[in-house]
Amino acid sequence: MNRDHSIFAETSTWPKIQQAINRNLTCIIPVGASCKEHGPHLPLNTDYIQSAWLCEQLARRFPLIVWPTISFGYYPAFVDYPGSWSISEETFIQCVHDIIESIARHGNNRIILINTGISTIKPIEQSLLQSAHCQRIKLINVYSGEHTQKTIEKIEEQRQGGHADEIETSIMLAIDESLVDMSLAREGLQNINDGPLNLHDPDKPNYCPTGSMGNPMLASQEKGTKILEAMLDDLIEIIEPITQQ
Repeated sequence: MNRDHSIFAETSTWPKIQQAINRNLTCIIPVGASCKEHGPHLPLNTDYIQSAWLCEQLARRFPLIVWPTISFGYYPAFVDYPGSWSISEETFIQCVHDIIESIARHGNNRIILINTGISTIKPIEQSLLQSAHCQRIKLINVYSGEHTQKTIEKIEEQRQGGHADEIETSIMLAIDESLVDMSLAREGLQNINDGPLNLHDPDKPNYCPTGSMGNPMLASQEKGTKILEAMLDDLIEIIEPITQQ
């Protein structure tokens, strides 16, 4: 499906949104931080870029209303690093709830959240449980998909990762290599404990002067292309039957 059949809400008008609702288009809401550290080699908006890119690809395949990315959220693990922001879990739950209610009240029958975060999963789930429209809302956590997990297992070389690592750096190289400075990539934290990353104190858990969890130096554009293809396969398997309802 050509993206001309989709509509991007933030650059549209309210009558066009109403027409799209009348056409019963499925709504998708990207969720990805615009200000969260991703090591010295990746931009703060790495999550935002990933979620927006995935939704752009989906809009080329299915008729959708693509809503603006929820670019703020609950990201407590990274607040030690300049440029990283996080709102409280309670505030994030309420924000997601209010956004969904604002969209659903006009008759949108199907709403899908495309989430690239980890700490955002439980708050979003709580928010959906509080919604009167929970039966028509679907949360997709892109890193949890079956195809994605299998692909990562096949290509991953790092011993342990999780953030600004081999996997995430590969994805960014595949989306836009000009955004990645591999000359600054350094092996990061390998033995990861519960709790936030620690920028300043070597005597405390999760001391991580790079902000990377894993080894981004093992990243490649080829690996990233394979992971993105797997992510899209996961998303398409879920979204295609929903758009046909």
